[in-house]
Amino acid sequence: MTTRRWDGDERGEGVADAAPFAPGAVELVEAMRLAKWVAEEPDLHLQPHLERVCSSLPLELEDARSHVDGTFEVRLRWTGESPRQAEIRAAVFSLVGSFAELATYVRQRQGEDAEDGETTLLFEVVTGILDGDSRFAPHGHTVRVRVSAAT
Repeated sequence: MTTRRWDGDERGEGVADAAPFAPGAVELVEAMRLAKWVAEEPDLHLQPHLERVCSSLPLELEDARSHVDGTFEVRLRWTGESPRQAEIRAAVFSLVGSFAELATYVRQRQGEDAEDGETTLLFEVVTGILDGDSRFAPHGHTVRVRVSAAT
């Protein structure tokens, strides 16, 4: 028996692979492995975008801070009607779009907040400019976004 991929899936398999898109993804992965690729001061470069966009979304910016490894840790609280994952994801993608560079990776995970044990949605984001994409030197940002539901 084939595992369904979503409610109502009758086929159980796709129609093709995504191989034509793999080279671009590999380029980003290779850049992510370069020493010193992650840009400094993400709070200076990214936080103004977060604050501006959160004011128009059902997201409250609770905390944002840089870590020594260059990761920008962002804590948000969902203030919308219902904390449905699809709605939260759409809002987070709007937020990411406000600071996304030319190459971007986003991965959603279920997480637990280390500080208070609350269940959160965790989004790992890497965004950057790759060699040859811009007049700017290659660089990127790593962002970890945690979203918890309002209580």
